[in-house]
Amino acid sequence: MKEDFLHYVWQQQYFDKTNLRTTSGEAITILKPGLHNHDAGPDFLSARLHLGEVEWNGAVEIHLRASDWHRHQHQHDPKYDQVILHVVLHADEPVRRTNGSEVPALVLEGRLAPELLGRYQQLLTDTPVLPCAPLLTQVPAIARVMMVERTLLERVEQKAATLETLHQHLGGDWEATAYHALLAAFGFKKNTEPLQRLAKALPLPVLRRHRHDRRQLEALLFGQAGFLTENDENRHDLFVADLRAEYEFLAHKYQLKAAALAPHDWNFLRLRPANFPPVRLAQLAAVLHARPALFDALLTAQDVLTLEQFFAAPVSEYWRRHTRPGRPGKVPHQLGRSSAHLLITNVVVPLRVAYAHHVGQPELVEQAVTLLTQLPAERNAITDAYDLLGFQHRTAADSQGLLALHHGYCQPRQCLRCAIGNRILQPKPVLR
Repeated sequence: MKEDFLHYVWQQQYFDKTNLRTTSGEAITILKPGLHNHDAGPDFLSARLHLGEVEWNGAVEIHLRASDWHRHQHQHDPKYDQVILHVVLHADEPVRRTNGSEVPALVLEGRLAPELLGRYQQLLTDTPVLPCAPLLTQVPAIARVMMVERTLLERVEQKAATLETLHQHLGGDWEATAYHALLAAFGFKKNTEPLQRLAKALPLPVLRRHRHDRRQLEALLFGQAGFLTENDENRHDLFVADLRAEYEFLAHKYQLKAAALAPHDWNFLRLRPANFPPVRLAQLAAVLHARPALFDALLTAQDVLTLEQFFAAPVSEYWRRHTRPGRPGKVPHQLGRSSAHLLITNVVVPLRVAYAHHVGQPELVEQAVTLLTQLPAERNAITDAYDLLGFQHRTAADSQGLLALHHGYCQPRQCLRCAIGNRILQPKPVLR
């Protein structure tokens, strides 16, 4: 058993409260269990209890064993002097505050229903993707839907918080924020990190001056990415040689750190040629060339179709016939719809939510999340597993919620924080 289970039991008051007494024999009446404290200090604050004939207001500390009080050094911490009740599973020794006064203790051993313990142990030990899969029939469909909606918002808010931090780091420049976010997302997981580095190595003000000239734009992107270094593949390629010469001129002009990345910094393993980093850079160059105002366009697009068109800028002729500088190969003429949908999910929606928080317009959050309901559901091993268990999965909003449920609750076994887990652990009414 983990201590957080006792926190849950105390918060929900899921234990036998008949004839409650401290280890010294004082009667206990719980008026208010307190507020769960997730910061430093006692576990529950602002609790109200009757101990004997006296009403107490203070904190409640919870441990599996009373001796954990000493193991955690609470006897030396003044924050724990406000504890009015020590709730433990096993009372193996008395504990005292910094002034030497003994802290009253309530023992929960023998007061927890075997059925509750059994369901809790099952949630901890079962190995499916969803720990509560064998118990899901006990959970109404509406409870599942509401939990997935909650995790969807949590996931969107987490992504937005990352962009809010980036926005502050970039001096409050939303266009630069959109630029950095877009470059990172164009890595599509496998190459997110090198594209983040590229965004830092190629400042937006430099790129802005040359967005009108596709050749110069490609020279800057491919040069800073390290793909214009001469090698056996591109030595006799006139197009690459021209880009290299242009890049060397621009790098000198703007005092750029030459070739901030190298070919070995990029991941090609187990990627189809259409997903190779140079192909993505060519698609990125096409978008930056065709769409000079990134942030405004991403913020004001009214629907998914408009955003699909935004990302569907055609690549230049050379990159329709090459997968790397100097290496021929057939590749898509523009970013595909499924890739555009991922950019809407991972850039556009979080960017809009971050901006909504910044300007204090919560209605923009709902508008941003609505975009996800216009996108088709994502299909992968995780979402497929939840599909099989009967979870609603019709749009990308459902997919994002299921992914958040999996990564934030099911995989780390955070069942006590999950509304589905709470419904399973909720004591069943006794029929008389």
